[in-house]
Amino acid sequence: MTAANPRKGSKGGFATFGLDANILKAVQEAGYEEPRPIQAKTIRQVIEGRDVLGLAQTGTGKTAAFALPILHRLREGRGKNPRALVLAPTRELAIQIHKEFETFAKYTGMRALTVFGGVNQNPQIKGLRSRPEVVVACPGRLLDLMREGYAKLDGVEILVLDEADHMLDMGFLPDIKRILAKLPPRRQNLLFSATMPREIRSFADSLLHKPHTVELAHSAPAETIDHALYPVEERKKTALLRHLLSEKDFVSAIVFLRTKHRARRLARDLDAMGHRAVALQGNMSQSARQKAMEGFRKGQFDVLVATDIAARGIDVAQVSHVINYDVPNTPDAYTHRIGRTGRAERSGKACTFVTHEDFSAVKDIERKLKMSIQRIKLRDFGGEEGTKLSDRRGPAGGRARGGGDRGGTGRAGSTRLGGARRGGFGRVGGRLEAPAPPPVQVSGEDPPRLKRSRRSDGAPREAFGAGIEGDGRSGERRAGGGRPGRGGSGSRSAGGGASGSAGGGGRRRGGPRRRRR
Repeated sequence: MTAANPRKGSKGGFATFGLDANILKAVQEAGYEEPRPIQAKTIRQVIEGRDVLGLAQTGTGKTAAFALPILHRLREGRGKNPRALVLAPTRELAIQIHKEFETFAKYTGMRALTVFGGVNQNPQIKGLRSRPEVVVACPGRLLDLMREGYAKLDGVEILVLDEADHMLDMGFLPDIKRILAKLPPRRQNLLFSATMPREIRSFADSLLHKPHTVELAHSAPAETIDHALYPVEERKKTALLRHLLSEKDFVSAIVFLRTKHRARRLARDLDAMGHRAVALQGNMSQSARQKAMEGFRKGQFDVLVATDIAARGIDVAQVSHVINYDVPNTPDAYTHRIGRTGRAERSGKACTFVTHEDFSAVKDIERKLKMSIQRIKLRDFGGEEGTKLSDRRGPAGGRARGGGDRGGTGRAGSTRLGGARRGGFGRVGGRLEAPAPPPVQVSGEDPPRLKRSRRSDGAPREAFGAGIEGDGRSGERRAGGGRPGRGGSGSRSAGGGASGSAGGGGRRRGGPRRRRR
């Protein structure tokens, strides 16, 4: 939770909850003056010992909503440590939660410990032996230490599942059930999340006993965030990104991509272009991930290029932009990504780059959020004025159906657009037309390889393609194919991208003669 600006006119602040004086002292010292809505509606209920289900947008102070009352309850009584267990889906979130417990427990003498994988377990074993009051853990490493006899949880009185939907939806459910089986059956259960899909809520209902439920527009992002869609050609995404990073209101940004490799490469490209950029993705060591996060948090980097590993648990106040370089896979992922900006009632921008292939995903996001996101079309970056994302048409007047990764054959007078990875061709007036070779991209997909061959007269010829033979028919010839393609009879075709489409059992351009069988 980031320190929020106090709201004028509210009375009493955190003192109205009856929190321990030493906890209140730490809260005031940290600059927290007035409780946020999720805190105001849950802290008292947690102090009273009730199970709680708290649903609210990211960046609204859910961590303090359970950390403060847990510390208060632990101060009031005595028991066998650890007495509170907090489970989190990512290392970054576990570290953030631990820091907040440390902040609020500063004058209480209570201790918290983090347990997660990717690092040497010996310091964690030593920490468990010292019996801290609170353990904040990722399920996998905690279960390992339980099996080895180092983590004893028979004294746990309070269990917290933070980002509960993510915990139960990303393969942690079997581990969570094994952990629950080792906990005392009589305990307080607290579930907090920004989203709670219907299929997961049944498990939450089975875990909670007569819970106090708080739902604060959890399916919608914070109102302080401005949303925008930017139609763009895939090859121009990096240029558009640099344009947004040069805007006057830019302070720092988290840029989300789908894959680790693309995130690493884009961070490297931006750094070479003069931006202070760093990558954050799952293949990095824990020390490298922490170094990247601390550098971004302290302002050493102003662009964090990340996969969805950073969609939860990143609490950096000065993030002005969240940029979806790749459209997220689900509406919930969109909610969590953009929740990295507009935190603690600050303003922020959520910018999403969309190609014509992303139309259905965008519609799903808008349907889930019950809002229409504005389109900002910039002609210089491939935004086509007056063209709907769902209605790209080829030059022959037919609807284009083959963009993106896979091309193919257009029919009935249409022109099929070949994609970046697999080329295609369209049938126009009874003949086959090859697509233009794909342009070399600044970043994103790998550019096509340029290959030189010789014509029959000895002059050099250039062709695009990976040089892998395709299976042809009817004595046709093939130029520059990659993966096996198919063609019609009596025609000639040139493939684009990594593979083309062609017939031809004869010889192919730019490669050895194909033997007849």
